[in-house]
Amino acid sequence: MCCLCDFLWNLPVETGLEPYYYRNKLMLFKPQVTDWLKGRDPLSTKKSRLLIFGAGVIGSAYALRFAQYGQDVTVLARGKRLDTLKRNGLQYDDNGTVRKIIIQTIDKLEDDDIYDFIFVPVRYDQAESALTAIQNNQSKTIVTLTNTVGYDSWLEILGDRLLPGFPGAGGDIKEDVLYAQFGSEKHQGTFFGEINGLTTGRVKELANLLESVDLHYEIQKDIQAFHISHAALAIVNKHFYAKDGMVDIETARSESILGKIAADIKQNIRRVELAGIPVIPIETKAWGELPDSEIISRYRQMLSNDFIIDVKLGNHAVSQKAEIMMLDEAFHHRT
Repeated sequence: MCCLCDFLWNLPVETGLEPYYYRNKLMLFKPQVTDWLKGRDPLSTKKSRLLIFGAGVIGSAYALRFAQYGQDVTVLARGKRLDTLKRNGLQYDDNGTVRKIIIQTIDKLEDDDIYDFIFVPVRYDQAESALTAIQNNQSKTIVTLTNTVGYDSWLEILGDRLLPGFPGAGGDIKEDVLYAQFGSEKHQGTFFGEINGLTTGRVKELANLLESVDLHYEIQKDIQAFHISHAALAIVNKHFYAKDGMVDIETARSESILGKIAADIKQNIRRVELAGIPVIPIETKAWGELPDSEIISRYRQMLSNDFIIDVKLGNHAVSQKAEIMMLDEAFHHRT
C-alpha cells in the first residue's frame, strides 16, 4: 500500500537515523513477549471484532499484531495471497527466523457481517474500489490507512462511517514472508482523526484498541492537513522509478536523483504553506527548512540500511508506482 516506509519521515530531523534503526530492531512479535513478561495476559482484555480489508504489507502487519494480542481479527484477501494464508498461515520474519500465525480469512464481505472496526490499508489508487466493495456493509466505522489529499469521493461512498487514518508500519513481503516494522515512538505511530477534528467516542475506542496491542498512535485534530503534508514527502519517491522497475541502489544514492528529491521536498512543503494548509507534524515542516545538502545526506544514510533499501527499491515499491503517480497528480491539483 502506500507508504514505502514513509513513516520514517516523521522522526524529528534532529534525531540521528542510526539510533532510530537501532530502536526499531523491535520487530512485530516482540511487544507481545514483553507484555507476557509484565504479567499481563493479552487474552484477558476486551476483544474487538476487526476486519482487515487487504492482505498486503500494511494489512498483514496490523493483522499479525492484532492476532498476537488475541483480538478477533479477520483478513479479507483474494487470489494467491488468500491461498497462501489459508495454506501456510501468515508467515513473518522474527529476527531472521520465519514464524507463522493462523489468521481467519474471507474472500467476500457480506452486508450483515458486522465488525467494530474495518481497516482499509490499500494503496491510494485502490481506495475507491475497496470502499465501494464495503459500501453496503453495516459496520459503523471504516478506518482508511492510506495516502490521500482529500475525502470527498470517500464520503460519497461511506458517509459518516469514514474515519481517516494513516499507518505506522512499513516493510515488504518476499516469497510470501512478511518483513515489516512498526514505529517505536508516538510520532512514528498510527495517525487517525475525525475530519471535523472532534474526539468522538469511536476515536477513543480506536485509541484504546491500539493501546491494548501496544501500538503507538496519535489522534490528529486536522487529519486532512496531515495527509496533504505527508503526500508532499511521499510523492518524491517518484524519482526512484525507472522506465521498467526501480533505479539501482547506486543511482538512487546519486547526486542527480537525491538533488531532485531535496528540491521537490522543499518545493512541495512550500506549496502546502502557500495553500494555507498547516504543515504537520512539525517534523515534516522541518524537512522543508533543511539545506539541500542535509536532505541529500540523510537520504544517503537511509539508503545504506538494508531494510530501507528493500522498502524504497524492492518489489513493494515497484507495485506502488501507480499510487505515487496518482498521488503526485492529486497533490499538485490540490495545492
